[in-house]
Amino acid sequence: MKLASHFLNLAVASRLCVTATAGAQTAQDFPNKPITLVVAYPPGGGADAIGRLIGQKLQENLGKSVVIDNRAGFSGNIGAAYVAKAAPDGYTLLIAPWTTYAINSLLFPGKLGYALDKDFAPVTVIGFLPLILLVNPQVAANSVADLIALAKSKPELISYGSTGPGSLEHISAEMFKRQANVNMVHVPYKGNGPAVTDLIGGQIQVLFATAPTWAAHVNSGRLKALMVTTPNRNETFSDLPSPKESGLPSFEVFSTYGLLAPAGTPPAIVRRLNEEMVKILQAPDTKARFKVLGVDPAPSTPEAAAQRVTNDLAKWGQVIKEANIKAE
Repeated sequence: MKLASHFLNLAVASRLCVTATAGAQTAQDFPNKPITLVVAYPPGGGADAIGRLIGQKLQENLGKSVVIDNRAGFSGNIGAAYVAKAAPDGYTLLIAPWTTYAINSLLFPGKLGYALDKDFAPVTVIGFLPLILLVNPQVAANSVADLIALAKSKPELISYGSTGPGSLEHISAEMFKRQANVNMVHVPYKGNGPAVTDLIGGQIQVLFATAPTWAAHVNSGRLKALMVTTPNRNETFSDLPSPKESGLPSFEVFSTYGLLAPAGTPPAIVRRLNEEMVKILQAPDTKARFKVLGVDPAPSTPEAAAQRVTNDLAKWGQVIKEANIKAE
């Protein structure tokens, strides 16, 4: 019996050595074929711009083709589910707005085809994309303090737009209402474009929006920008005050972008991808391009990226519960 046990232990040890060696060889040889970088949104948007920049740089650094695959639909969830089910070998990756996916996970539990905190191996945080607090020029407010005073003097007469119930824009406005202790009426839209159009036309008075949708309208005077939503001033929009400067020290909203691999991807491959991503995000030309997009680059370790996913789920879960936000 002891002899049989001895041979069994040897066999198990041998199998473990073979597996470890195969994993090491896989990581050492990576990549040896094209990589697919999934962008879960249509071409032309902010996520696509970030994805194509990262894809080009990864291709240059790794010496292998990186193919951009735009798998749009269901608020980015179709592309995310596709990557979650892909082979965990480092050859299928996802450029992800984690904040949106965290909110979706909380609003549609068990209905997305993936679990954000279980089905992915975070590679790195890419950066933070702020929202901007916008108002119609006819609104008698040139600062956040003015807007709060106006909203308190005219309760429920000021309306705000969003890209739909449960969207980041919606949740941002609900956070603002709670922290500023004001009332505003929610008007949901099917996209940023219609919401911005109605803000310009005066059908709504307030909107939280991401950078690409509003900059030209502010420059032309058709909209007013009052605040950036990141904890500190954004380099691209340096003339806009932060929430802390605007009397809202606890207000903090931004879309976190990151790179995800399927869960089970060998740690050595995740490390290799992380090393290349950190180089890319620290490169001066990447920083210059991100500045145009309004993105603050924020490379991290895989462990820090995973912790941010956990923190986002906790943070937005609390906001959704307190504001009683329901998916429609």
